[in-house]
Amino acid sequence: MMITKLDQMFEALKNSKKKRLVAAFANDEHTISAVNMAIDMGLVEGTLVGDKVEIEKVCDEHNININKFKVVHEPNEMNAAYKAVELINNGEGNLLMKGLVSTDKYMRAILDKEKGLMTKGAVLSHVTVMENPNYHKLLIVGDVAILPAPELSEKIAITNYLINTAHALGIEKPKVALIAASEQVSIKMPACVDAAIISKMADRGQIKGAWVDGPLALDVAIDQESADIKKVGGNVAGDADCLVFPNIESGNVFYKANTKLALGEQGAIVVGAKVPAVLSSRGDSAKTKLYSIALAALTAP
Repeated sequence: MMITKLDQMFEALKNSKKKRLVAAFANDEHTISAVNMAIDMGLVEGTLVGDKVEIEKVCDEHNININKFKVVHEPNEMNAAYKAVELINNGEGNLLMKGLVSTDKYMRAILDKEKGLMTKGAVLSHVTVMENPNYHKLLIVGDVAILPAPELSEKIAITNYLINTAHALGIEKPKVALIAASEQVSIKMPACVDAAIISKMADRGQIKGAWVDGPLALDVAIDQESADIKKVGGNVAGDADCLVFPNIESGNVFYKANTKLALGEQGAIVVGAKVPAVLSSRGDSAKTKLYSIALAALTAP
């Protein structure tokens, strides 16, 4: 089944074996309600790591049945993050979610060299799946949140993460555009040079499972008319599934323009660790949190 709308992830998960979500320091209503909704929709099973007294209080105040969850008592914020990671490492969960724990402590637990979720040489990155009302299909983009100025090796990792996510969404051979300011290769612009190298690597089979092209300007990547006018051919131009941005500024601006100007929806996950991780913000809508949980469950081992 190829998923063409974010809502379709819910149906796909209902027909598959349930994954277990582990929420780190899940003392807050935002996290508990999101996990509760995901359980009610049949998307995941849930474990809440945090202060059991606080979790019970939130559940009572919001009429949530606490018996839906497995609750692991750990009242200390940092210890709760490490405990959630420990449960994942012990095979007691397939995906991780940030609760009330601060982002730096959450990431510290994931990145810990001895107790964390990273394998040697892995690159931690961020993948977003966007549904824009002005585009004819889903867009899978990265990195908009973690890697400030990715080097060539990191861009290769981002490219592969986007391809893997596209495959999980049922896109058999996704079209990957390596974004730069121009589709012309200019040695004065590192983004163009890196894109040309990655594109040639894909041509020679070093990157598999997708059509990869670049450098491509954004208009050429996603608008067929622009590609035709500029006489840029190939399998990707005008019809990209995936966008690899050259740096966090360009990716983050695109992400926020999608949500604030185009009123698009999205789900996002942190990838590169042993399991996908949800890094939700208190400002995220309930729907965004659900989409992110669903995306993590869909891509989880």
